[in-house]
Amino acid sequence: MARRRSTVRIGVTGLGEREELVPGVFINNHYRGCTPGFIHTEEGIVLVDTPLIPKQALDWREQIEDEYPGEPFLYLINTDHHRGHALGNQYMLPVTVIAHERAHKEMSGYTDNFKERVRNSFKREPEIQAQLNNIEIIPPHVTFTSRAKLLFGTREIELIFVGGHTPATSIVWLPSEKVCFVGDILWVDQHPYMAQGNTLEWLNALELIRQLGAEYLVPGHGPVCGPDATYRVGEYIEFMRRRVRDYYMEGKNKNETKSGLVGEMLEWFPVPPERKAKIESQIKSGLNRVFREIQREEEQQEGDFEDEEDDDAG
Repeated sequence: MARRRSTVRIGVTGLGEREELVPGVFINNHYRGCTPGFIHTEEGIVLVDTPLIPKQALDWREQIEDEYPGEPFLYLINTDHHRGHALGNQYMLPVTVIAHERAHKEMSGYTDNFKERVRNSFKREPEIQAQLNNIEIIPPHVTFTSRAKLLFGTREIELIFVGGHTPATSIVWLPSEKVCFVGDILWVDQHPYMAQGNTLEWLNALELIRQLGAEYLVPGHGPVCGPDATYRVGEYIEFMRRRVRDYYMEGKNKNETKSGLVGEMLEWFPVPPERKAKIESQIKSGLNRVFREIQREEEQQEGDFEDEEDDDAG
């Protein structure tokens, strides 16, 4: 079916218009929560992530159907289980949701208490809060462990587990089109959210992304960019690891480390004044995570050293 070109509707919806990166591959980076995308194949549509706010999720569905009227939704890939990527799943049904197996475990555990926390996070925006009265969690119907591949006509879509940001974080790679949806592994000019992070996995994921040969990277947040954009967030993570280790080796505890380093980390990326308190809290949660990592690494190294001493004594 020939697709129908639509006119720009920004002034009508206030929600931003889709952008075609390469033929048949679209994104919208105007929504809150994440940058969703979709891929047109000869058999139907494959979606990548979904907007958190219902009005935006419904607008996104409308934009997809406007571009390809009557085409079925085949798969919806969640790059991780966080609300900003997966709570809009309910507005894309019927569709088969696919994600890493850990995403299924996490989303299956989302309770009424979780839904209430989501609603409460918008208490200063009652118009949005009112939209979130009927949250329905749609966990993945299909899961994968390391890699998976979707083949529809000439489209090849690779799902690659990378971890790092969360234990479920995956990227979506289109090798022929050289487009990679990298989810929250990449943050452009923003402080990354690290509360569930594994920094060594994260650094490895950034290196893997650089080696793909992508021309377009679609971050979970921020503008489309090229592989060079991965270096800054990698430097941020390496700096945090180095400074946390310095504090740990000086005998500082976790709270002293967080208090001492939050100011240094704030300087790395722009901080809008109205979001400073939230970003400081976010940085502290990352420092908390990294402190535990460094503590484990140092204890492991110490244990290995003691084992070597025992071997020498034997």
